[in-house]
Amino acid sequence: MVSILLLHHAQWCKILLNHNVQDDMQEKVGLASPPSETGKGKSKMSKHITHGYHLLEGQSGHAMEDYVFAQFKEVGDNELGLFAIFDGHLSREIPDYLKSHLFNNILDEPDFWTETEKAIRRAYRITDSTILEKAKDLGKGGSTAVTAILINCRKLVVANVGDSRAVICKNGVAKQLSVDHEPEKEKDKIENRGGFVIKFPGDVPRVDGQLAVARAFGDKSLKEHLSSEPDVAVEVIDEKTEFIILASDGIWKVMSNQEAVDCIRNIKDAKLAAKHLNEEAIARNSTDDISSVVVRFG
Repeated sequence: MVSILLLHHAQWCKILLNHNVQDDMQEKVGLASPPSETGKGKSKMSKHITHGYHLLEGQSGHAMEDYVFAQFKEVGDNELGLFAIFDGHLSREIPDYLKSHLFNNILDEPDFWTETEKAIRRAYRITDSTILEKAKDLGKGGSTAVTAILINCRKLVVANVGDSRAVICKNGVAKQLSVDHEPEKEKDKIENRGGFVIKFPGDVPRVDGQLAVARAFGDKSLKEHLSSEPDVAVEVIDEKTEFIILASDGIWKVMSNQEAVDCIRNIKDAKLAAKHLNEEAIARNSTDDISSVVVRFG
């Protein structure tokens, strides 16, 4: 037991040194933050379905690492609503790569229309493998992801790795569709892979003392102990469905699912709803980067 504690202490000292070096390197490079973004769109298949998104840079002292994808796409006679939040850590390159490639990889799967869940899982794995292969260019950081695909305005398929979250509102009631992949919840799996979960005073549990999520894209140095396997959920859009929220953890650190739903339920403009949600998180002293997508169904 003593030897294990000494090993963890030595690893923690190494972690602190690496973090300091990385922070110094980022300061010297002087990475510029992308401008805050906001936007909206609507379905051609159903004029009642609209989306809006909004991003706010946090006060964490690093460049903006949240990225949003939100658009309706016509594929033959079908329409897809493609929505995602990518929340990077020690990286802007990897969430940016996900924004440019993940949905393309999903739609390129030959069985996307017949076995959608299976296709999404495979595309997540392929995308993560490519990111790891490109680590020389993309860096050693990583990113969480939550994706939502709305098929012909009737079927919603949500997938996620990490702690960005998807919540649906039906008749005013919030229901979480994604799974928060917290290290403590997956401690046994992480330890079976040779890693460890440790929580220092005043901090959250972290994989190998570093990462506060148990699943993510990238993170090459930790990959032996992490998973990029998504949880996938399917939801039918019916007359009870009011809207869905996709948001990074900058929202969920300061708001419950129901509080987020209540915050914007009476705002019919999806872009204004996303903006209001982010501003409410700031008012509740969230200091992280904050990004949200709202899709309204009427």
